[in-house]
Amino acid sequence: MFEQTFKNVDDILHKDAGCGSELDYVEQTSWILFLKYLDDLEKDKATAAELTGKDYTPIIEKKFQWTTWAAPKGKDGKIDHHKALTGDDLADFVNIKLFPYLKKFKTEAESPDTIEYKIGEIFSELKNRVQSGYNLREVINRIDELRFRTHAEKHEMSHLYESKIQNMGNAGRNGGEYYTPRPLITTIVKVVAPQIGNKIYDGAAGSAGFLCEAFAYLQNSKKLTTTDVTTLQKKTFYGKEKKSLAYIIGTMNMIFHGIEAPNIIHTNTLAENLADIQEKDRYNIVLANPPFGGKERAEVQQNFPIKTGETASLFMQHFIKILKSWGKAGVVIKIHF
Repeated sequence: MFEQTFKNVDDILHKDAGCGSELDYVEQTSWILFLKYLDDLEKDKATAAELTGKDYTPIIEKKFQWTTWAAPKGKDGKIDHHKALTGDDLADFVNIKLFPYLKKFKTEAESPDTIEYKIGEIFSELKNRVQSGYNLREVINRIDELRFRTHAEKHEMSHLYESKIQNMGNAGRNGGEYYTPRPLITTIVKVVAPQIGNKIYDGAAGSAGFLCEAFAYLQNSKKLTTTDVTTLQKKTFYGKEKKSLAYIIGTMNMIFHGIEAPNIIHTNTLAENLADIQEKDRYNIVLANPPFGGKERAEVQQNFPIKTGETASLFMQHFIKILKSWGKAGVVIKIHF
């Protein structure tokens, strides 16, 4: 179901003047997919609250909810095309009303470790590139066919989303910014063997493949208690990413995999002076694939005892410094002869 939908969406975006590459296809599919996923997540939370006799207050206000603007349904359960926006009306609503509304979540959220804050960050970094409101309507209709209510559905979607990220990485000049092969990540995570309670860090997060795989590994490592679930959600996974699109894709990838408010920061990791890293800043495990072949400015090099413009060498110094004593690291190292 998901695979064919993604192919159909790519075909629609290929026709749009605002989308010219695989990177654009993934970016635009992502924000629409995210809003549909969020709508299903809210339904699950409302159902869970009802079962326990509690009230649930939706994150998104009524007029900006998916079922209001994107996919209003008739009594037959199908999209009501008399109510559903399309063409210029849809494009104007998304660009002028929806995105500005969602951006405000970043400043209005209680704290950065909430899904509200992450919604604000995502829509502060992205913009709608689909120029035709008619193409956008077609994409929305396709995405609306998807469901994210069961574990199997969420697993299938996250797996295929990873495949799209891989295609995006292959299409870009530096595919490693977005994607590290999943079999390699899986092997490294198994060798490092994280445990619940470890703080796990990726300072070059990209699409957050290492953090997603570590989350899956720990979820399956034992029967989780309520405390374990809270620990995995809020106190286990940490990342930093410099590139804007990679940061957004990584954040959404973690949310799709089940981490509601990823602790990923949009920043240049190498801009941090190693001398400023204290014990409280260190992690038990480093899992990363740092960029190789890149160059950093002279002022950034001043943050390191061994000064070089080579990003890989700088990242290795950073990882060594930020790892706790007796910590463990799984870092992809590329050696050129």
